[in-house]
Amino acid sequence: MRRSTPKSIRNKLDLTDRTQMRLVRKRLGLSDAELTAIAERIGNSISAISKEVAKQRANPPAKPADVPPAAMIASAAATEQAATEIPTPASTS
Repeated sequence: MRRSTPKSIRNKLDLTDRTQMRLVRKRLGLSDAELTAIAERIGNSISAISKEVAKQRANPPAKPADVPPAAMIASAAATEQAATEIPTPASTS
């Protein structure tokens, strides 16, 4: 008796199928880690993953404002520390 191999569901992503993962990663332009993270967070529906990727590309993460270099931060911190240190008068006993 011959049994047919189970057909995969066409709209679900099988994270153990290397070929399917490669094709979806290539189509969406994601790395393996990014696709796995999205699939863990959203689920294994290919349409839901596609919508999440489109939403992330439409709303890129906000870039921080111009942050001064670490050397400027260190020098400002040293200046503030020197200004707050008030010498204590020597006691005359």
